[in-house]
Parts: sequence; structure tokens; C-alpha cells
Amino acid sequence: MCRMKTSPLIDVATLRERVADPGWVVVDCRFTLTDPQAGRAAHARSHIPGARYADLDQDLSRRPGPRDGRHPLPSAADLAARLGSWGIGNGSTVVAYDEGSGAIAARLWWLLGWLGHDRRLVLDGGLAAWDAAGYPVETQTPRWPPAVFEPRRVAHDSVVTTEDIPATLAAGGLLVDARGAPRYRGEQEPIDPVAGHVPGALNRPFGENVTAGGRFRAAGELAGELEGLLDGRAASQLVAMCGSGVTACQLLLAMAVAGLEGGKLYAGSWSEWIRDPARPVRTGPLP
Repeated sequence: MCRMKTSPLIDVATLRERVADPGWVVVDCRFTLTDPQAGRAAHARSHIPGARYADLDQDLSRRPGPRDGRHPLPSAADLAARLGSWGIGNGSTVVAYDEGSGAIAARLWWLLGWLGHDRRLVLDGGLAAWDAAGYPVETQTPRWPPAVFEPRRVAHDSVVTTEDIPATLAAGGLLVDARGAPRYRGEQEPIDPVAGHVPGALNRPFGENVTAGGRFRAAGELAGELEGLLDGRAASQLVAMCGSGVTACQLLLAMAVAGLEGGKLYAGSWSEWIRDPARPVRTGPLP
């Protein structure tokens, strides 16, 4: 297995030392799926000094078409322009945060990697950890000069489409659903119109990757569990999915914390799978 030498996480004490560095850009990714305005309102009330706000619907996704899931990937050109508008250039170190678990911040982290930007981190424990440390926050909207962000590459091979899923499974790939177990089993579905999971997908709820306080679990612990999930497969054979391709990125972040890189994202995820009623759906646990 491939092991990372450096962590994709940053702790609050280290960020506190660098938060005023002009080469570092902090991005607030807080978002609530059931209340799309809540994250922006929370940012207006209080955020880490200098933080820009990234809206999951408007900035980290594009408007879905009739066959798309709820949060299709933005175009590379649109995302690059948005990053530049936030003052992020190719030399910037970007720190993404959300309320705590990385469930939304990981989407920006993954998108940056998709465009070949390696200077990307997620704040471990998010704003909750920052507040718990007693570090300052601000309410005003910061100002910054725009930058030019040019994608070094677009990693198309890191994305799996709905059409790819049957062949991926037939070839021995591992499809892992990061939604909570009740949604995976089809016992409840608060967001999408159909409950259940893609036949053949395993379940690894994203909440299992973090502690009760929202910090990522130790790399060694994650590695042991995720290697068990892989069951001898290479990390590149794992395809992460969820409801709409967002918390799946947190699973891929946990893989990176564990030193297991190369997993792919099923960007359309469950909300795209169910667009076609002819696609099979399974409920209950795996047999």
C-alpha cells in the first residue's frame, strides 16, 4: 500500500500561526444539506479571520441536469475561476474547514487535488476545534486581491461515472457507500426520493472516520480498518460514493490520512443512480 509522508490535515495551533500569511488561504465550507442558507449565515456570524466562504451548491458543484445527481462536479474552468476570485493561485496553500468532521471541507480538498493542486489541507476538528482553543474569529467579510489559478492537470481518471459502476464491480472493484447505515439499508431517506443502496456496495459511514469531537482518528487506526475493508485490493480499486458525491470525499480524505491514496470518486453517487428507475436498488444489509 502507498503511504503518505505528510498528513492532509492541519491542527488549529499550526493554522493559528499561519492564518495571517498571505500565501495561505482559508476557506469556510460549512453547509447544511437540509438548509442550504445555513452555512453562509453561520459564516456571516463568525468565521476564522480571513476566511472566504465556499457554497457547496454554487461554488463546489454545478447546477444539476435531469440525469445528474444533486451535486455534480463543477467544470474545471469554472472552478479555477472561482478559486482565483478567492485569491487562490498556484502557489497558495489552501486550508478548508467546516463545522468539524470534514464532511463538507473534504469536497474542496478533493476538488483541488482533481485540478492538480497539492498544497491543500483540511482543518482537523474544524471551527469547533478552533473555537474550543479560544482562537479569534471575525464577522466582517475580508478583502483580498484576485489571483490566477491554472489547473496543472484535470484528473479525469479519479472520477467514476454511473455507466462505469457495473464494469467496476465486475472487475473486482470495491464500491463503498459513506452514508449512514440507516440510509444505506434503506430504513430512512431524508433527502433522496428512493431509499436503499447500489447492489454490491459496502457501507463505511463517514462518521466512523472521526472521533465524537469531530477530529480524525489516528492514522494507524484508520489504516487498519480501511485495509481490512480493501481486503487485499489496492487503494486505487476503491470507489467512494454517498448521497451526492460530497461525504464520499471525506472517506477519500480518511484514506489519505491513513496513507492509502488512489481511491476514486463516484461523483453522481446515489442521487444520480436512482435517476433511472431501471437501475437496481437493494435494501437491508449485505447478505
